[in-house]
Amino acid sequence: MSETRFTDQHEWVRIEGDVATVGITKYAAEQLGDVVYVELPEAGRKVGQGGEAAVVESVKAASEVYAPIGGEVTAGNTALSDEPAKVNADPEGEGWFFKMKITDKNELTKLMTADQYAEFVKGL
Repeated sequence: MSETRFTDQHEWVRIEGDVATVGITKYAAEQLGDVVYVELPEAGRKVGQGGEAAVVESVKAASEVYAPIGGEVTAGNTALSDEPAKVNADPEGEGWFFKMKITDKNELTKLMTADQYAEFVKGL
């Protein structure tokens, strides 16, 4: 069973066992516009909760992607190097950025549920 949580910086993290998959939300992808480049973290890189992990560039702007929870990067979505538009097409699915091994699952309590995130976005 997986669990998805959200940050106030518009990242999502999907937890399946000890593996976390991270990406940006549909809202973030819409705000960015057409994504043209994604810089992914290297496998083996350790990142703390809220730390800069990746970069996404669109025709409008470049933005940092922050780690929703701390851990060690295990893989980047190399498909985004060839097709960065996957971020726009399926931001919360095939457009994921990286996977990581979780350091502390308790950090999830600081993140929003899907319902909380939906309410948060309504206020923007």
